[in-house]
Amino acid sequence: MLSCASEWLACELMDVVRLFPGAETLGISHACETDGTRFAGVFCIGGENFPYSFEDIARNETEKKSLVKRYAKLALYNILSEKYHKKLPWGSLTGIRPTRLAYASLEKTGEFENFFSALGVSKENIALTARVLEGQRGVYERKEGNCDLFVSLPFCPTKCVYCSFITAPIAATRKFMPAYLSALERELEAAKPLLKNLRSVYIGGGTPFVLEAEELERVFQAIAPLRENGCEYTVEAGRPDVFTEEKLGLCKKYGVTRICINAQSFSDRTLAAIGRKHSAQDVVRAFEMARPYGFDINCDLIAGLTGETIAEFENSVDTAVALSPENITVHTLCLKKGAKLKEETATLSEGGMSAMIAYSREKLTAAGYAPYYLYRQKYMAGAHENTGYAKPGKACVYNVDVMEESADNLAVGANAISKRVFYSEGRIERLASPKDLPTYLSKLDKIIEGKKKLFGFASF
Repeated sequence: MLSCASEWLACELMDVVRLFPGAETLGISHACETDGTRFAGVFCIGGENFPYSFEDIARNETEKKSLVKRYAKLALYNILSEKYHKKLPWGSLTGIRPTRLAYASLEKTGEFENFFSALGVSKENIALTARVLEGQRGVYERKEGNCDLFVSLPFCPTKCVYCSFITAPIAATRKFMPAYLSALERELEAAKPLLKNLRSVYIGGGTPFVLEAEELERVFQAIAPLRENGCEYTVEAGRPDVFTEEKLGLCKKYGVTRICINAQSFSDRTLAAIGRKHSAQDVVRAFEMARPYGFDINCDLIAGLTGETIAEFENSVDTAVALSPENITVHTLCLKKGAKLKEETATLSEGGMSAMIAYSREKLTAAGYAPYYLYRQKYMAGAHENTGYAKPGKACVYNVDVMEESADNLAVGANAISKRVFYSEGRIERLASPKDLPTYLSKLDKIIEGKKKLFGFASF
């Protein structure tokens, strides 16, 4: 348990506590004060007081709140790190986007390395962050009017045990498909006047290729009038058990430039354990089927899947490199609310996670891939990260824009979260559509009006 005068700060501090298994039982209290230049506080843990203080200047209330959070989390991290004799790869950082902090520090001081070091970030991860910023050069751009379009198709053949998305087996959701496709068509038609400088289109899920070819073509046809500038166009094709030549041909016909083949693992034993109904060789065949169409290919792997050994994960990395996709993203398994795996276990041990991550960095770098985006999530095994690697010139614009929140994101469909970036005000406004398919369908008119308002149109 953790008691704190500010509820928002207590939530932030609990993110640090969870990094240290067993710390949640300690009974921690916290109090702090600040005059805008000096931040002082005290943690009480097991009857022992741990005071701390930092000197810094807050220019406004928003910055003061941010600094209080930063220094309180750092102080608690240092206390627990010493108590448990354990240092973590990202130190006291618990946020989703470390690179956002790096960019902010660069803008303020001209460097981020000393800042990250003071927060306990390892030398390896400071170096990784620097490589990611370099990998984003020429792609990262903060400009008023930049926008990406996301289309949600939350349908899957089956649900994997690690998945927390709203997807359900297609057998249970197909009855909603006709109404859902009509709703997407309405949303996309209403979205056209709201898009300014469109940088990318991304159809995600779920597993979009689980749709029948004629259903998928309806989505492509609805998107076509919005993508007249020929920007990057990605389809998260997903799992090989739903690949067909007809669907790949439709992607080519409508100008798709990139597809995702979500391998996750090249171990048959692991694939069966996570609920997949295909083999590793099926993934290889999906690559072979897609290559003649000339798409850039993104491939996902997950480190730490159910019972997977270091050797099995290393083989997955080796196999992915041999298949030579343009992008390889290495995810760290995390326990998310709504995932079957979360229901079956409360925590994830680090195990060989550090070795897995280290191997992927070394192997992918040696193969000519460079990291170009990274993000983190709560409850990640070993407190690591998800990192996307790309061949030279093959970074995915959508991934950079979304992870850095450097462009507006107009998202349509169930569980789609639109974001409007207000650069001059330093804030981001979000609008989430309902996750539940029937609720989304019933509230479509309200959803469309909300997006018109968010992106600057009161009415047509």
